[in-house]
Amino acid sequence: MPIIINLDVMMAKRKKGLTELAGEVDITLANLSILKNNKAKAVRLSTLDAICRALNCQPGDILEYVEEEETEQ
Repeated sequence: MPIIINLDVMMAKRKKGLTELAGEVDITLANLSILKNNKAKAVRLSTLDAICRALNCQPGDILEYVEEEETEQ
């Protein structure tokens, strides 16, 4: 998937753990872990808003677009 979620990087920069952030964002540890490990297929804008507020960052600090390499045929 060409969208990379760099939540782990921003959490490290802000020195926030998974449990602390989950409490501040009001999201389960399991769902936050899915986001952190770049396994999510979607993220609600309200969740992104809460994460950005808790980490004092912009959505672009967390989400990154990376072009997929075309497979040769």
